[in-house]
Amino acid sequence: APKGPGVAVVRPPRSPQEFSSNWKALQELLKQKANGSNGSLSTCQTDTKKKQPVKAAQSLEVPAVNGNVGEAKPTNKTDSGSAKEKPPLSQPQSKGAAVKKNLNGTKSHGKGCKDQKRNGNVVKEKDDLKHKRRKAEEHVEQQPKEPDIWFDDVDPKDIEAAIGPEAAKIARRNMGLETGPSKESVEQVLVKENASAGLTRAVAMDCEMVGVGPKGEDSIVARVSIVNQFGKCIYDKYVKPTEKVTDYRTAVSGIRPQNVNAGEDFKTVQKEVADILKGRILVGHALQNDLKVLLLDHPQKKIRDTQRYKPFKQRVKSSRPSLKLLCEALLNVQVQTSEHCSIQDAQAAMRLYTLEKKKWEAAVKNKANNKEL
Repeated sequence: APKGPGVAVVRPPRSPQEFSSNWKALQELLKQKANGSNGSLSTCQTDTKKKQPVKAAQSLEVPAVNGNVGEAKPTNKTDSGSAKEKPPLSQPQSKGAAVKKNLNGTKSHGKGCKDQKRNGNVVKEKDDLKHKRRKAEEHVEQQPKEPDIWFDDVDPKDIEAAIGPEAAKIARRNMGLETGPSKESVEQVLVKENASAGLTRAVAMDCEMVGVGPKGEDSIVARVSIVNQFGKCIYDKYVKPTEKVTDYRTAVSGIRPQNVNAGEDFKTVQKEVADILKGRILVGHALQNDLKVLLLDHPQKKIRDTQRYKPFKQRVKSSRPSLKLLCEALLNVQVQTSEHCSIQDAQAAMRLYTLEKKKWEAAVKNKANNKEL
């Protein structure tokens, strides 16, 4: 309190008479308890207790009187006791409300919900909880198992080696490839049994090459194979290298030093091949590379290149499909699984050609007629 002249100093109460009416009511209550009185509180005391909230009564700090602060403890007991004596505020449910209760003791609130008492706590449960769980599981199962992945110009075998079999399977399906195993052997598919082994109007050629130069980047011919229209081999020779071989590319070409060292002269092979191709339809895959290493030329109207045939490219969705990819997609056989064989590659190209021979030749004829017009 501020000090100064004319200012009365306020001191804490010392006698019971100086305390508030609450304190007086408390003292009266304690006296009644001490006398064993069981009478109800007076009207003024009840009104006073109603005006004061329970929280405020519990948090009331009682100043020390003569150093004794323990006299206020019975207040909580008395309050709690009086609270227990009070009737519960909740009203008993009517008969109409009782009808809404289920046999299992749950109360319906509509919208498929239930209220259940567990350990004194009310727990809400959905009637369709199991249904929702089942729906969630079905949603997980209905999710697409094949992600929207698109592989352009990539061999599924390369995808399988880099990513895994599942990704390769997706790529094959996107490209329209058969994913099941082949029921027939490669030779049964590529070669026609009991057919002529002589020259036919159309022949297929394939070459294996080895690397020359400082890094083996340049190519020279090491083997030439030609098959007829039925897949029968009519020519197959190794070629002696005209330059020093720096990379035999054995893992791909299958060529070894002993093969080319015992091979035929390049000029001899070149002349023999030119004689076979003269006036015939030449079938192959990426034939420009084979003709380049042989230093030969062939009329464009008589070339049937399986890599450049548009229906094949559209079928496998690739602008430059590999022979391996085409065989897997259209013939359901696997070639070039390890070292390449020029005979098998020529047979595969020929089989692809005969598969579309009528349509292919009709397209070439129409193209020629349109040019003449």
